[in-house]
Amino acid sequence: MDMLQTHSFACPYCGETQYTEIDCSVSEQEYIEDCQVCCRPVSLCVNIHNNEVQLLALGENE
Repeated sequence: MDMLQTHSFACPYCGETQYTEIDCSVSEQEYIEDCQVCCRPVSLCVNIHNNEVQLLALGENE
């Protein structure tokens, strides 16, 4: 498995598809990225189990 992988997610505010690079050497991560379209903060929760990346994008109040 590549240590850096690009994954997509939908902004929870405007619904636009975004792309982010995930460091697969860390099995659990949580960080915030601003949407490239509406500029609102998106909380990204990443879990990696058996080389499968699960990415969840949440808004501020979720």
